[in-house]
Amino acid sequence: MSASIANSHFILRRLHSLLGLLPVGAFLIFHLWENSQSRFGAEHYNERVVAALQEMNYLILLEIFVIALPLLLHAGYGVVIMTQMSAEPLRYPYTRHSLYWLQRLSGLGILLFLLVHVGMTRLLGIWDPTVAADLFSHMQSLLVQPWMLTVYVVGLLLSVFHLANGLATMAIVWGVTASARAQRLFGWFCVLLGLLLAALGLHGLMGFLP
Repeated sequence: MSASIANSHFILRRLHSLLGLLPVGAFLIFHLWENSQSRFGAEHYNERVVAALQEMNYLILLEIFVIALPLLLHAGYGVVIMTQMSAEPLRYPYTRHSLYWLQRLSGLGILLFLLVHVGMTRLLGIWDPTVAADLFSHMQSLLVQPWMLTVYVVGLLLSVFHLANGLATMAIVWGVTASARAQRLFGWFCVLLGLLLAALGLHGLMGFLP
């Protein structure tokens, strides 16, 4: 591998991990928090959360350049990384190796989930303004269906795992956790963060149910 190609890969890998944390990871945390407001009921959620966001200046530009494009870049290069690697669980039976592949597979699962989620909420809300006007009832009508609730729970857990494990990996790649002890301690912090975010997200989903 030439120096120029190696340097390009080095930069892209770090850009990939950085985009996964900011803004994609930060948006996920914010999105879980805003959805947790569902526990206060339809009026609060529709008026204090959804309507407040819809009234933001340059909302479409923010969605495109702060959320959609970074997400697509992160996901696109993640697919490239996956196609260039080979799984060898018998040769490398280590936890980090398994987590590496779970990270890649969870990313593919998240992409499929986002197609469903964004299509049935944001895009449908643009097409049908009544959906955006009462997103709480729309989400409730979706989540009372057991199969759809299962899709959302799985999508949530995959997203939280991807963020928490990605944060632990990013700390190693960027040299923040250089020693084995530091990696172990920060790894447990990421586990705790993942559990907290999962609880927040599940709480939000349950808030939509009657």
